[in-house]
Amino acid sequence: MTKQLILASSSRYRRELLDRLGLPYLAESPDIDESSLPGETPRETALRLSEMKARAIWEKHPGSVVIGSDQTANLLGEKLGKPHTRERAIEQLSRMQGNTVVFATALCVIDAEGNAKKLESLTTIRMRKLSRETIEAYVDREKPFDCAGSAKIEKLGIALMASVESDDPTSLIGLPLMKLTTLLAEAGIEVLPGILED
Repeated sequence: MTKQLILASSSRYRRELLDRLGLPYLAESPDIDESSLPGETPRETALRLSEMKARAIWEKHPGSVVIGSDQTANLLGEKLGKPHTRERAIEQLSRMQGNTVVFATALCVIDAEGNAKKLESLTTIRMRKLSRETIEAYVDREKPFDCAGSAKIEKLGIALMASVESDDPTSLIGLPLMKLTTLLAEAGIEVLPGILED
C-alpha cells in the first residue's frame, strides 16, 4: 500500500523544492508557536520546530509520512527571523553586510508508525560589504520579506553574497533534498530504487 506523504508547510519555496523529487504529496500548514525558547540556540530552535511542525500534521493524519522543516539564521549569535517589512529587511541586511551568517536548516520526517528522525544542514554565507543604496535597490526589486535573513540565494540575493559553503545546495532555499531522500527511503518512500546504497 502506498504511504501518504505530507509536507507540513505553507512555504511555496519548500513546495517547489519537493516538486523536484516527483513524488505525490499533500501540503498542509501546521499551526504552531514558532517562538524560540529562553536560552535556545538558533540551531536548537530549528530542530525543535521541524519536529513540532511534522508532529502537528502527523497527529491529524496518523499513518502518513510527514516532512517538517525549519530554518534559522545566526548572525554573531543572534537569531534573524523573517523581516516581513521593507524597513526590517533593510535593517537586517545592513547588519549582515560584511559579516558571516550561518543558516541552520532542520529536517524531520515522521514515518507511518509515528517515529521521528531529525537531521540538520548548515550553510555558511559570507556577505559582501554593501552600501545602503545597494541594499535598498535589492529589497525594492526582490521584496524578500518572507525569508530569514532577507536574501534569496535562488534569485538576485546571490549578488549580495561573497561565498557560500553548504553540504546541500538546496538547504538554504529551505528543504535539504539530499538528506530528505535518505530519510524518506528509511520511512519507506523511495525517490529512486536503492537510494540508500552507496
